[in-house]
Amino acid sequence: MTKFIGTGVALITPFNADLSIDYDALERLVEYNIENATDYLVISGTTGESVTVTPEEKKELIAFISKVNNGRLPLVLGVGGNNTAKVIAEIKATDFSGIDGILSVSPYYSKPTQEGIYQHFKAIAEVSPRPIILYNVPGRTSSNMSPQTTLQLAKDFKNIVAIKEAGNNVHQYLELLRTKPKDFLVLSGDDDLALGVALAGGSGVISVIGQALPKEFSEMIRLGIARKAKEAYDIHFKLMPITSLIFSENNPAGIKAVLEGLNISKPHVRLPLVEATNELKSAIKNELKILGKS
Repeated sequence: MTKFIGTGVALITPFNADLSIDYDALERLVEYNIENATDYLVISGTTGESVTVTPEEKKELIAFISKVNNGRLPLVLGVGGNNTAKVIAEIKATDFSGIDGILSVSPYYSKPTQEGIYQHFKAIAEVSPRPIILYNVPGRTSSNMSPQTTLQLAKDFKNIVAIKEAGNNVHQYLELLRTKPKDFLVLSGDDDLALGVALAGGSGVISVIGQALPKEFSEMIRLGIARKAKEAYDIHFKLMPITSLIFSENNPAGIKAVLEGLNISKPHVRLPLVEATNELKSAIKNELKILGKS
């Protein structure tokens, strides 16, 4: 699926001070990414604070982003959870007009076996009207989807086309790249490892920092996919400090502080998350100055 090669960004959900959705900021963010070479947009992922967005708000977000985007970039929608029946019901109830793919996280909290994970995604694959990107993020789900499970799903279901791998585990990335089917995409979910994954044969990234620095981050990934290591690492080294900073407290508080520094959106998050500390905001502001962004 060439639509998902390159740099996708996991969009934040901007909030006003009263924690209602800030649609003006969201429009600025979408336009900023379209204008600065992002390859596709991901709606309602972890970075979008999906767990605190209501079903009604999610519908509004899909409609609004689709309208602003107006077909210019592919759109991926996050649809996942640890209640398989509920995920299936949501898929059946969702209007996927204008949506190009589904990003579905491995079941969290319940800690299923590998067979349970397989059966979960099997059930989703059998009802999904769009290609599926699996999402493995053990640090949040408390269970790891093994390469064997991922690759079995890739072989058994033609509509499972990619994985967003976010285990921060280089060996697991390499095992996926070594044994994957030819057309199956391995996408990095770790911003700090994304270039190395691209150079090793990965197809790109679904990024957090990318939405704040889309021109630079997208170019780095393109160079990585093209195996132009020196040029790519020149960019990587410049972006390392700010990439590290945004994850030092919680996500998306860090990236929201960056976007505040770029005058795109405000730093508000919904509980149980809290805003970035003043110390982190100051460090981010200084790094943006170094990057020539403020």
